[in-house]
Amino acid sequence: MNTRKLMISGLLVVLFFSHTANAQENRWSEERANNWYQSVGWLNGVNYIPSDALNYTAMWDKTSFNPKLIDKELALAESIGINSVRFIMQYAVYEDDPQYFLNTLDKFLKICEKHKIVAMPTFFDDCAFGTNRDPKIGKQPEPLEGWFFWAWSPSPGHQMVVDQREHPKLEKYVKDVLTRFKNDKRIIVWDLYNEPTNGGIGGKYTLPLVQKVFVWAREVAPSQPVTVAAWSGHAELNKIITDNSDVISFHLYSTKAETEKQIKHWKSFGRPVICTEWFHRLAGSTVADILPLFKEENVGSMLWGLVNGKSQAHLGWDHRPEMLPYTKTWKHDLYRGDFKPYDVSEIELIKELSIK
Repeated sequence: MNTRKLMISGLLVVLFFSHTANAQENRWSEERANNWYQSVGWLNGVNYIPSDALNYTAMWDKTSFNPKLIDKELALAESIGINSVRFIMQYAVYEDDPQYFLNTLDKFLKICEKHKIVAMPTFFDDCAFGTNRDPKIGKQPEPLEGWFFWAWSPSPGHQMVVDQREHPKLEKYVKDVLTRFKNDKRIIVWDLYNEPTNGGIGGKYTLPLVQKVFVWAREVAPSQPVTVAAWSGHAELNKIITDNSDVISFHLYSTKAETEKQIKHWKSFGRPVICTEWFHRLAGSTVADILPLFKEENVGSMLWGLVNGKSQAHLGWDHRPEMLPYTKTWKHDLYRGDFKPYDVSEIELIKELSIK
């Protein structure tokens, strides 16, 4: 590499870390974050994907966005005291038609508002449960029966995460969405990145994008707080998260004892805490054990998920078609596809805790 290239490379590194430092400086103070949390109250929410959507591409795509079904399902959520939903947006749908995507997100938020539900949109997601590592817009395939989250579609897809030459496109996406909705009261928190490094993509590829998305968000300066959830023991990732998030969020599919331990750890950072993914009946992460704990500890809750459907979230992560029929307890989801509760006692407890 010649001297000129070395100088340019060095300058880019300096500029990046300068922007990163500015992002941390513009982070909400503990006082501001805690005052915000006191004003919004306890979040009793779900991770939401429509029951007719195989993946989050299908949720947003022109061929399959279904506001009538979303209205029915969020009415069901409202009826049991659910006051918030978390969901993943799909970059590929935005890239195809930015104005369509922004307008469709606005339509979704209008449905949320109708049902007194606030939203936690998520920009990026590394998770992949089958062979699909890069999303494709248009009509999605039908489910492969017996395969949990088959054809799940990461956002923006692993190829764009790895190739940093593509990141200016992602910056435009993040800033367009944030700028449009930066003062929108229907949005309670921005979740910038779901489970970075999951789905078989390494930290050396993902961590730069995690750092950048915090910088991009700070440059827009939304009125809502921003966060990324800690979901693994990846020390470098967790430090980026805790150094930059306005509110602390985490994922945990485990027992009450482990959940208590994690709550104590994340509360030690002096900021509001939200568990943005939990609820795995087979692992001891049950409504009966975990939701009262979150309410008592004033930890926000986003369980997975609402109505069972094409994502087949009732199955185990490693379930495959040759293992059918599935006869075990459901892993996720509160309702069957006909809107009947999987377990009535869970619904009654959610209702009870929502009005206390």
